[in-house]
Formats: sequence, C-alpha cells, structure tokens
Amino acid sequence: STQIDSMSARSVKLKEEIATTQAALSALTRAQAEATKLRAEEKAEYEKNKPEMEAGLQGVKLALKVLREYYAQEGKGHSAAEGPGTGIIGLLEVVESDFTKGLAEMNVAESAAQSEYETDTRANEIEKASKETAVKHMTKEAANLDKSVAEARSDREGVESELSAILEYKAKLDEMCIAKPETYGERAARRDAEIAGLKEALQILEGEAVLLQRSSRLRGARGHAAVLGPDA
Repeated sequence: STQIDSMSARSVKLKEEIATTQAALSALTRAQAEATKLRAEEKAEYEKNKPEMEAGLQGVKLALKVLREYYAQEGKGHSAAEGPGTGIIGLLEVVESDFTKGLAEMNVAESAAQSEYETDTRANEIEKASKETAVKHMTKEAANLDKSVAEARSDREGVESELSAILEYKAKLDEMCIAKPETYGERAARRDAEIAGLKEALQILEGEAVLLQRSSRLRGARGHAAVLGPDA
C-alpha cells in the first residue's frame, strides 16, 4: 500500500543519512586525532627550544653585564680598548634583542596554537555529540519504521489470505446457486434425453395396453364357458 511504501522509503532514506553521518563522524575522529598528534609534536618542540632560548638569552645578558662592568671601571688601561669594547657590547645587545624577540614570538605562537587547538577540540566535541545523537535518533526511527512495515505487511497478507478464502467460498456458492446458461449442445442433449424418455414411456404404456386387452379377452372366454356348462 501507499503507507507501507512511504514508510519503507523513509527507512531507506534514514539509513542513507545514518551512513553519511557515521562517515562524517569517522572523518571527524581522524581529524581530531591528527590535530592532537600535531599539537603534541609542536608542544614538544616548544618545550625543547624554549629552555635553549632562555639559556642563550641569559648567557648574552651575563656577558653584557661583565663587559659593561669591566669597561666601567676607572683607569686609563681601558681607554685604548673602549672602541673595540663598545663594538662588542653593541653586537651583544643586538643578539640580546634577537633572543628576546624570538623567545617572545615563540611563547605567543605556542599560546595561539594551544588556544586554537582547544577551540577546535571543543567544536569537534560538540559536533561529535550532535552527530552521535542524530545517529541514535535516526537508528531508532528506522528500526521503528522497519517494525511497522513488517507488521503492516503481515496484516496485509493476513487480510489478503482471508479475502482470498472468502472469494473462493463465494465462487463455490455462485457455482451452486446461480444457473449457468446452457450451450446449444447441452440443450440438444437435454431434448434428446427428454424425447428418449417419452418414447420409452410410450412403449411401456403400449405394452401395458396389450396386456390389458389379452387379460380382458381371457376373462371373457372363461365366463362364456361357464355359462354353457359341461353339457355344452
């Protein structure tokens, strides 16, 4: 019926949507696993490089402190070396600035990467929960539809079986109760049978008439003989 076909079509569509959603869930799980792996690698690299950068920066700072203190001491012995010393200090200050800038950028990059990972992870968790709930509801609906279709088909088969039995019984009643038109051959055969029956009846009647006549003659002869007596 139309209702059964509609329910079957809806069940098929739901199962297709379930398959699509499950495929999306699998892709989401893989993407999250890859993101987690990448984040772990980035974090490990950061945790390895940060101490090295900090140690380098501290080394430069210490060198600058020593040089500055050295050239700051009173005495003419340093005057000849003040030119080259100033150049070295200036170079170390550039290195210190580069280390400081690099360390700051490294910290900002790590913080941004971690924040982005956490945001994406939360979004993935929400999407995953939503899709899993959708799959659960669609699976339940499809199962209910399949059950309803099976029950409806069973009911329809039962009704069709009962209807078939009723029609078969009605056909038998019609065959017994409703007169069927005779064919020419059937009518001719019936007339021949009726004529044969009439002829047979006529022959029987004619035979009985002959017997009655003979019996009457015999009784008449006997009566005549009795009247004449033995002397006649």
